[in-house]
Amino acid sequence: MIWVQAIAYFGVAVFFLVVSVKFLKYLSMPLHLRWELYPVPHEKYRAKYGGSYYEETEWWKKPRETSFAGELKEMLLEMLFIKRAFEYNRRLWFLTFPFHAGIYLMLLWFALIFASAAFEVLGVGLDLTNAASIVFGIGVTLLIFGTTALLLNRAIDRKLRTYSSPLDYFNLLFILAVAVTGLLAMRADMEFQHAKAFAVSLITFTPTGELPAAVALHTALLSLLVAYIPNTKMSHFIAKYFTYHQVLWEDTPNLVNSPLRERIALHLGYKVKWSAPHIRADLTWAEEATAIEPVLEVRALAERRKRR
Repeated sequence: MIWVQAIAYFGVAVFFLVVSVKFLKYLSMPLHLRWELYPVPHEKYRAKYGGSYYEETEWWKKPRETSFAGELKEMLLEMLFIKRAFEYNRRLWFLTFPFHAGIYLMLLWFALIFASAAFEVLGVGLDLTNAASIVFGIGVTLLIFGTTALLLNRAIDRKLRTYSSPLDYFNLLFILAVAVTGLLAMRADMEFQHAKAFAVSLITFTPTGELPAAVALHTALLSLLVAYIPNTKMSHFIAKYFTYHQVLWEDTPNLVNSPLRERIALHLGYKVKWSAPHIRADLTWAEEATAIEPVLEVRALAERRKRR
């Protein structure tokens, strides 16, 4: 089953390569337009009522007290439990939460199998395949239910259907195929000994034995899905930290001689690379912000439209 191993190595390599490239891209992007949506979870004392340290008199003279744990807690509530869907779209939450919970349980199963394989390689007498069997059974059931429900919801709900592309359906069908073949693989490998042996072969870079057809098919599809996900919009998990930490909740003060002031000055020197009636592409952002001609041109254009 060398071909299955080759696909597995390929899937993992592509996943980490693309994720790393996207992470570095997000990390090196210019400053975002800050939203400063309150309550900001890193505010230790004001997060409950949505206040800000800007409320204090002479706040710039006082040290800022922030809590990364507060941000981490809020992000985990959103990522693990889909908090905002629960609060604002309860009907959708009942469909999307099983889907995401199934994915997380499958990741946990993956970790348990590889931990068992690592223990075997190291000679540690600890086998986690029994726990993995329970996790896999629950996870694959939730994933099949969630994926099927989301597929039907896209097809039935008129609003969702109008802006759902064929790729959206393909993504869900791909995940559903992996989940269904996973269920077949579980029937062929109830104690996950084949899965564990395959993980050992991947860790030790040694050939694996013959795998049941269902196990081989599921492993190949899963590996391809692992390579596919970071190349699609399903890779939004990479941007979660940046979206919350550097856009929604960014409220670092723009003080004199601060690193933020230096970054803003650098970005204001960039040339504008798009055009509009009120924009001149030959100016920098700083020049655009202080130019009066584009504003007068827009006003004149508005007056001409009124006369028509």
